[in-house]
Amino acid sequence: MSAKRLQIGVMGMGHDMEHSAQMTQLAFEIGVCIAKAGHITVYGANKDQETLPTDAARGAKSVGGLTVGVTHGVGRTILNQENTDVVVATGIEKGGGREFVLVNSCDAIILISGGAGTLIEAAIAYEMYIPMVALLGSGGWADKLAGTYLDPRNKVLIESAKTPQEAVELAVKAAMK
Repeated sequence: MSAKRLQIGVMGMGHDMEHSAQMTQLAFEIGVCIAKAGHITVYGANKDQETLPTDAARGAKSVGGLTVGVTHGVGRTILNQENTDVVVATGIEKGGGREFVLVNSCDAIILISGGAGTLIEAAIAYEMYIPMVALLGSGGWADKLAGTYLDPRNKVLIESAKTPQEAVELAVKAAMK
C-alpha cells in the first residue's frame, strides 16, 4: 500500500443497458482491488438505477474498503446507500454537471464498458489531465478508447488493462506520477 490514499474513480454503464453477469463480476473485482490496495473507490451514485460502478462500490465494501458516491440532484439518498460511506450531493443533474464534480474528485479513473455518460466523464478527465485506464473486453467506450488519446493534443493516453488487477495497478501508478 502506498502512503497516500488515492481516490480511484470507476466509470461505466448503468444497468439499464444490457451486460453480462461476468461484467458485473469484473466491476466488483475492480472495487475489491482498489480497496485491497488501500485506496478509495469513487463512483457516480445514482438515485434511479444501479450501475457497473455501483458493483465496484459493493466489491470495495466487501473487503472493508472506503467508498464515496457522488450523486445528482438534491439530497443524499441513493440506491447503494449500504455500500457507500460518503455521499456527495451535487445539487446538479446527470449530464448537467454532476460529472465535473465526480471526475474532479479522482486521482485516476478506470473505465469499464460505458455509454454516453462514461464518454462525458472520459472527456472531462482528459481536459483535467486525470489519468485513465480502460478495461479491455468490457465493451462500450472502454474498448473504443483503450490505448488512444481523445484528440491530437495527446494530453492523456487512455491506458488499457486486461484484468481488474492490472487496471488498478496502472491507475495507481499513473496517479502517483
